[in-house]
Amino acid sequence: MEESGTTHPLLDRQHGASVGRRTVFKAAAAVAGAAALAPIATFAQEDRDYGPDAPPVHYPDSDIVSVTPAFDQYRQGNSAIQRLWTGGLWLEGPAWNGVGRFLLWSDIPNNVQLRWLEDNGFVSVFRIPSGNSNGNTVDWEGRQISCQHGNRQVVRYEHDGSTTVLASQFEGKPFNSPNGAVVHPNGSIFFTDPPHGTPHVGGYEGNPGEIYQPNVVYRIDPDGKIARVTDELEAPNGLCFSHDYQKLYIVDTGAGARDIKVFDIVDEARLANGRVFTDIMVDGEQVGPDAVRADIDGNIWASGGWFGYGFDGVHVFTPEGQRIGHIRLPETTSNLVFGGPKRNRLMIGASQSIYAVYVNMRGAHIT
Repeated sequence: MEESGTTHPLLDRQHGASVGRRTVFKAAAAVAGAAALAPIATFAQEDRDYGPDAPPVHYPDSDIVSVTPAFDQYRQGNSAIQRLWTGGLWLEGPAWNGVGRFLLWSDIPNNVQLRWLEDNGFVSVFRIPSGNSNGNTVDWEGRQISCQHGNRQVVRYEHDGSTTVLASQFEGKPFNSPNGAVVHPNGSIFFTDPPHGTPHVGGYEGNPGEIYQPNVVYRIDPDGKIARVTDELEAPNGLCFSHDYQKLYIVDTGAGARDIKVFDIVDEARLANGRVFTDIMVDGEQVGPDAVRADIDGNIWASGGWFGYGFDGVHVFTPEGQRIGHIRLPETTSNLVFGGPKRNRLMIGASQSIYAVYVNMRGAHIT
């Protein structure tokens, strides 16, 4: 169901949003002296404050790093990384709603979807329970599509508020835990189905149960037919189309892979010529990817995590796979999306928080 004016325990932990938290901020400022006297952050630091009461940042933000000069044109020199919200457990699936001008995302363990409004920064519960949803996107008619770990299905929320189950089984057996989905202009939906939400005994990200399917990528056709499109990945996770819809990039989070693969799309339906796009090696460490998005120049923006400050964040690659830039974050980074009316604000889901930064580039797709 959608937010109905009721509160939720998560919202009490919103960074600088609740009245009680703002009062604490004001009291702290009164004790420490005028906020204007706070030091300016002039260098990258792991423990910097990204919230609404953070000290001002000296431009350009030193946590937006050009690995090569090629990235300089994509940096917005007078933009800083900001934390929009914090207080979740494991945040995934940020999706931008262009009509409502809001960002929605999933907090998988808390079984809830949350919504951030662009006009005033207000965060509210959008849908609870969410079926332990992970990835979210919006189709070409403005309808939300969600991948539900807990219910092992892909659903679409209709304009009248009803829910349509698009995929719940293949060849008579349940899916594992649908993870991420993207919508092709022809109306078909590609989605990944790793086991991440199913095998855990405690049910942290879903419901424990038997694994019936191999870890593959599927396509849902506009007529409802479901087909397997590749079984070449160990654990397919986040995915995105290239800017021209000629390729499909898929993150492999398998223990023996941890890379991003790319496939050619044949006849807008089949995948061919799978190969490694990048293994995200940074200073001798293989950073664990989770999600990918394309911009209008064909560059690929990929989340990465599990190695700490200096490695975690968003890594940017040319269409040829050269790493050119890095947005450093203090949390393990999960998903990302280009949002805002111009699709030039990169919105990033991390362990417990949502971050945003304006870039000098626009996302290639609606969400």
